[in-house]
Amino acid sequence: MKKIIINKKFYGKVELADSKNAYQQFVSLMNAFKKKEDITLRTIFSQKRIKRLQSERTPSYRYTLSELDMFIEIGKLLKYSYSEAEKLKETIEFLNDSAQVNLDISKNLSLFNKPKASKTKNSYLFWDIENFSNVSPMFIHVIEPHEIEDENIYISCNPDSLWLFKAEWEADLYDFSKTLNSFNFTKCDHGKNVADGVLLKNFQDLNLRESDIYVLTYDRDLKERFKASCDKSNNMYVLERKILN
Repeated sequence: MKKIIINKKFYGKVELADSKNAYQQFVSLMNAFKKKEDITLRTIFSQKRIKRLQSERTPSYRYTLSELDMFIEIGKLLKYSYSEAEKLKETIEFLNDSAQVNLDISKNLSLFNKPKASKTKNSYLFWDIENFSNVSPMFIHVIEPHEIEDENIYISCNPDSLWLFKAEWEADLYDFSKTLNSFNFTKCDHGKNVADGVLLKNFQDLNLRESDIYVLTYDRDLKERFKASCDKSNNMYVLERKILN
């Protein structure tokens, strides 16, 4: 925690962001306040970076979110406007699905193929991993509570996403003593909806009966295609997407 003392006046304490630029950003904010300059996101970010963050997914988004949190918390103490930072944070969370996957996913799973669940023997997961930049909540809220075995987990992604996020996925999986190859993982070819098609084909080939089926994707069309291929003895659960306003 850093104390904020300006002109011998104590304003409070703030936790520095978890990034290499955090201290310099903190100093920039303190200097701007001392000089009575307008404090905006330009005080800590370049205009080019702000523009990029508004439209691109990035593997380092967590560091940016922590910087924005620091900016907001300091704003509360120093009484400058931080609404711009809150809006940018919301945009980054939406682009990277951080807001969705850090919710308790189990509360957003709903039975999709029939009104009431029936008795089952096994559980399977079909996971479009490129929809999620943070995989840990899948274990915490889905895989572990429902005791889904590794061999019953089917994962696919397209090559561009694999290139961008493999290191991040593997880092998360390491916490659970897993790698992508611990499961039925398919690296797909280039092309529209290729990863989706692979997951659906995996499901159809298994011809499952009396099983709980968890379909982890935000693609509405894919959910409907799974439903059309699902035997009535199965319980199919899908993830409803929270829309951010």
